[in-house]
Amino acid sequence: MPIYALGAFVPSIDPSAYVHPDAVVIGRVSLGKDASVWPGAVLRGDSNDIVVGEGTNIQDGSVVHANDLHPTTVGAHCVVGHLAHLEGCVVEDGALIGSQAVVLSGAVIGSGALVGAAALVPPRFVVPPRTMALGVPAKIRDEAYDPDLLRLNATRYVETARLYRDSLRRIG
Repeated sequence: MPIYALGAFVPSIDPSAYVHPDAVVIGRVSLGKDASVWPGAVLRGDSNDIVVGEGTNIQDGSVVHANDLHPTTVGAHCVVGHLAHLEGCVVEDGALIGSQAVVLSGAVIGSGALVGAAALVPPRFVVPPRTMALGVPAKIRDEAYDPDLLRLNATRYVETARLYRDSLRRIG
């Protein structure tokens, strides 16, 4: 798997974390217990820190980056959907970032919040805990969602990562 030091910055990956062989992890990146990073995802910690919490999954094709002013922090038991882009933001515990969503510098996604697929969370925007942000640009919506589904998704990825760690083999 492509895991790279960048100068003195070496990724810190918990032994229970799973990084797919086709994911890329560079520099100032920390992956917590049972975190997982899936095919085509890139975590590029060059200008600041990237911290991914326990049981969080960064799904296929996602890009996680930081910038000079803001590290990127993703809390515990979060789901970062396919092709999402996180840049210099905070995603608190138990949140879900939908597929192809973009969360920009200085934004904060509250605990248990949901950012819908293809949403654009602008710089410094705050999504309150247990709310839903949808659209371009994202707006807070009153629509109900089931927070148990967020937990189930995060738990499922921890189990899937164990299966991949134990059973994935290249055959061609």
